[in-house]
Amino acid sequence: MSKTVKIHDLVFEPYIKNVTIQKRVKEIADALAKDFSDKKPIFLAILNGSFVFAADLARACNFDHEVSFIKLTSYEGTTSTGKVTTQIGLQEDLTDRDVIIVEDIIDTGTTIYTFLPTLKAYNPKSISVVSLLSKPSALKYPLTMNHIGFEIPNKFVVGYGLDYNGLGRNLKDIYQLKEVK
Repeated sequence: MSKTVKIHDLVFEPYIKNVTIQKRVKEIADALAKDFSDKKPIFLAILNGSFVFAADLARACNFDHEVSFIKLTSYEGTTSTGKVTTQIGLQEDLTDRDVIIVEDIIDTGTTIYTFLPTLKAYNPKSISVVSLLSKPSALKYPLTMNHIGFEIPNKFVVGYGLDYNGLGRNLKDIYQLKEVK
């Protein structure tokens, strides 16, 4: 893991190594297997940020499941706008299906909180939320998160699918914004 990375105008320092992420992904997959191995759920990955986590999680789950994607956005730069827009919508029939939402990060909770009523209108059998990262101190809405990879402080992070203005998703580790001293 390199010392720091510069993305656009900001410097980020190492935070969570990929080996640690992969271990936690496997633990989440094992927990999901206990609940869903006989149900054939559909993983609904929230683009763009969750694509790396969703791919690793799907491969780690040793039970039948489908994967689909929806694109919701609420970020500009390093902060949430508070407004969620749908850029790619659902194509699947979710009636009586077990749906597992796969998120990269839940900070304010705006994206999931805004999306859940829309998802419930599709009449799924159940909805579970899995997020690689959670920022409890930033949460503004009451949400049930069924599986969380890591709880982190309210700092901006990139890597492993997470970006800063489009860059940094390709980093295999997670980096946090370096504090200016």
